[in-house]
Amino acid sequence: MTRVIHTGDTHVGYSQYHSPVRRQDFLDAFEAVVDDAVDDGVDAVVHAGDLFHDRRPELGDLMGTISVLRRLDDAGIPFLAVVGNHESTRGGQWLDLFERLGLATRLGDEPVVVGDTAFYGLDHVPVSRRDDLDYAFADHDAEYAALVAHGLFEPFGYADWDTETVLTESDVDFDAMLLGDNHTPDTARVAGTWVTYPGSTERASASERVGRGYNVVVFDTEAAGGDDRVEIRRRALDTRPFVFVSVELREGEGESRVRERVREHDLADAVVHVEVTGEGDPVTPAAVEEFATDEGALIARVTDRREVDADGEVDVSFADPEDAVRDRLGEMSLSTAARDVESAVREDTVPDANVRETVKRRVEERLDGDLGAFEAVEPDAETDEDDDGKPGAESDDAEGGDELDGDAPDDELDDGEPEPDESDADPAEATDADSASPDGQVSMEDYL
Repeated sequence: MTRVIHTGDTHVGYSQYHSPVRRQDFLDAFEAVVDDAVDDGVDAVVHAGDLFHDRRPELGDLMGTISVLRRLDDAGIPFLAVVGNHESTRGGQWLDLFERLGLATRLGDEPVVVGDTAFYGLDHVPVSRRDDLDYAFADHDAEYAALVAHGLFEPFGYADWDTETVLTESDVDFDAMLLGDNHTPDTARVAGTWVTYPGSTERASASERVGRGYNVVVFDTEAAGGDDRVEIRRRALDTRPFVFVSVELREGEGESRVRERVREHDLADAVVHVEVTGEGDPVTPAAVEEFATDEGALIARVTDRREVDADGEVDVSFADPEDAVRDRLGEMSLSTAARDVESAVREDTVPDANVRETVKRRVEERLDGDLGAFEAVEPDAETDEDDDGKPGAESDDAEGGDELDGDAPDDELDDGEPEPDESDADPAEATDADSASPDGQVSMEDYL
C-alpha cells in the first residue's frame, strides 16, 4: 500500500490585491499541507505544478518554501513534483534547485518508486508543442503506477488536453493521473483510470468560492474496495475566509442598504466581495470598501453590476460591428502574433476574466519557437483565418479559462489590478536581467 498527499497550484508568492498578508497566506496554505503530511506520516507529497505563482519568485518566497520542504525532508517524506506553467523558465527550473538541495524529486519519464507505486511526471507543455509528444515512459516493476501532470485535461472544464490520448499512447498503464492547473477539485474515470484535480490550496480568484483543500490518494486494492485499485479522498484546508455579499437594490434604496447588508456578515480578517444589482440609487464603491475595512475586513472590493445610462445617444452607422472591426484590421500591418492577441481580446469564446492569461500564453508560445510570427504582414497579404473571419490561432483559450467557474487559475486579479509579474519589476532590475540572460529570465546557473 502507498498513501500520498496529492496537491498543487499553491502559487506561493502571489501578492493578491497587492497585499503582503495575502502573499503570506499562500505560503501558509502550502505549509499547512506539509504539516498534515508530517502529522499523518504519508509516504510522499505529490505536487502537480505551480508551486510558485511567478517564474521569478522573490527571495522571501524561496526561503519560505525551502523551510517548508526541509520540514518534510526531516520527517523522511519525499516531495515529488512537476513544473507548472506559472513557474516554468526557459533554463533550469526552481524544482531543479530544490532537487540539488536534496529537498525534492522532479518527476519525468523514469519511474520514481515510493512504496509499491511508480510515479512519473509530465511538466506543463504548451498546446503548440503537444503534437510532438510521444508519451514514452520507462518500464517499472511496481504494483501500481501514477502519472503526475500539469494542464487542463478532459473531461473537466476548459480542457484542451485529450486525457484518453495520453493514456492510450503511453508505454505505461497508469492506475491514476494526479493533475494540477485547474483550481476546481474534481475526479473522474477515463479509460479505466482515475483522473483527479485537488484544486488550489488558496483562493487565487474571487470566483473560487468552494473551500480549498487537497487529495489523499491510496494505492491499495483492499483500501479502495471492489475492483478499484485507487482510493481518492478530499481533505479540507482552513484558509482565510472570503465573504460574498450580494445586494439587489430596489428603487429608492442606495448606499445605506448596501452597508446594512454588509454589516450582516462576519467580516473579521476576511476578504470581502460585494456585488450590487437592481434599480436603486448610485453607490460609491470606495465608500463601501472603506466601511467594510472599518468593520474588520482585511480587504474589500465592490462591483456594481448595474447598467449606467450614457449621456446622449450613440449612433452606430454599421449593421455588424464585427464586420467593421475586421475591415479595419485588414487595413493594418499586423503580425501573426498581433492577430493572435487581437483574437483573444475580441473572441466570444474567451471569458473577460481570462483574456490576460490567454494573451500571455499565446505570446509565450510564439516566443518559444515562432519568432517569425512577430514580423509585420502587409495589409493585402493573405492571413490564416477561420471560416468566421477570425484570425487563426492555437485553440488554447481554455488554458486561461480555469478561472471562470470559480476555481481555476489564474492571473486575473479580482479588483482589476495588474498581475504582479514581470511588468511590475523595477526598470533597472529588468535591464540587469536582460544583460545577464538572452531571454531576460532569471538564470538558474548561479544556484545549481
